Amino acid sequence: MRQRTASDEDLPLVDRALAGDTQAFEDLVRRHECRVFRTAVGLTGNNEDAEEALQDTFLNVYQHLGEFRRDSRFTTWLTRIAINAALQKIRRRKGNVSLDDPEVAEAEFMPRRVESWRENPERLYAAEETRRLVEEAILSLPPAYRVVFVLRDVAEMDTVEAAEVLGLTVAALKSRLLRARLMVREALAARFAERPVLKSRLVQAGMMVKQAVAAGLSRFPRQNGEE
Repeated sequence: MRQRTASDEDLPLVDRALAGDTQAFEDLVRRHECRVFRTAVGLTGNNEDAEEALQDTFLNVYQHLGEFRRDSRFTTWLTRIAINAALQKIRRRKGNVSLDDPEVAEAEFMPRRVESWRENPERLYAAEETRRLVEEAILSLPPAYRVVFVLRDVAEMDTVEAAEVLGLTVAALKSRLLRARLMVREALAARFAERPVLKSRLVQAGMMVKQAVAAGLSRFPRQNGEE
């Protein structure tokens, strides 16, 4: 068992749940349902699919809790299950989905818009249209990049844990995250350039894209004790 798992605050609840304490399992659900939902809705782009993935995730956790290996954090194991549940919903709609790094076209992506962005979507107000544009930009990412973006910038998972969830090195995860952010930035730059009135209004707000993402994707009410 790795030393860092010794401080896993979920382990006492896991132990109680394994001993038959249903309240302990409900506490685990309440603690993590918001992050699971944000991950699912970020991947599927669909509230209904995300809610189904949320239910499937905790059903699988309940059924397989005894298989949880304590060589990683509980949240790492849980997030893997949530990603698989969300991908199942996407596959149901779109067929096979791979999280492998895309070939040539995406892997060699270089942004075409390199101007200084004082009107930066990373500093835009989270208005309704902005949230919609952000969601569309995220959903346009290849799955391998979308899942990295969602884990880091939507679910706010730390780099090391996100890399572990996806079976990547930290360097590989950072590389994919950089490409994902550039792709989102590129997509948003193109869309805002087409909307000069909106663009002017959004510039004045001066807020981070992370807030726009959170406002658009964190529709599930937060619970006390969420990580």
